Amino acid sequence: MQIPANTIYPRTGDRETVYLNAVVSDPNISVGDYTIYNDFLRDPTEFARNNVLYHYPINGDRLVIGKFCSIACGAKFLFTSTNHTLKSLSTYPFPIFYEAWDTSVSEITEAWDNRGDIVIGSDVWIGYEAVILSGVRIGDGAIVAARAVVTGDVEPYTIVGGVPAKPIRKRFTPETIHRLERLRWWDWPREKLQLLLPLLRRGDLTALERAAEKF
Repeated sequence: MQIPANTIYPRTGDRETVYLNAVVSDPNISVGDYTIYNDFLRDPTEFARNNVLYHYPINGDRLVIGKFCSIACGAKFLFTSTNHTLKSLSTYPFPIFYEAWDTSVSEITEAWDNRGDIVIGSDVWIGYEAVILSGVRIGDGAIVAARAVVTGDVEPYTIVGGVPAKPIRKRFTPETIHRLERLRWWDWPREKLQLLLPLLRRGDLTALERAAEKF
């Protein structure tokens, strides 16, 4: 039986893993096909509420996640409103409490420094309880280690870990990374990917490239 990509649960009998694009309705969150989220502690269908934090519509910032990503339990995406402004002499968010201090409601966004969207590429693996901060870009094929705190951009096919996260190593040689970025297998139609899946899983890049050209 083939389970469609637009269903909620990709495995029969498993209610801890979901296809994210089937459970997220926030217009400021975009998720590619087949990206999964697993949560064995809370309801994974509540990802937008439990894992995308301080994401207020007033800022207009977005969470963009590519295709075929794997996001582990408890991973968090912290947006702009966590960043109390450093332009003030005080870190207290006075503009939020405009009623108490008789300031203008239009000044609310001055309480924090807006660092922009979080953009995750395709085929990215984000480990258990990792934290991704606002403004971060994570390239295709990257891996974020468990409980890492990612404060800056991550290059494609790079493994990062620690607090703050630092590069540990590249997954492949520069030549292989270049070939994978050019191949972009995650954009193939399902029929092509399913046919060539054995080569992808076996790690035979040369054979995969040749087969892809003939498809």
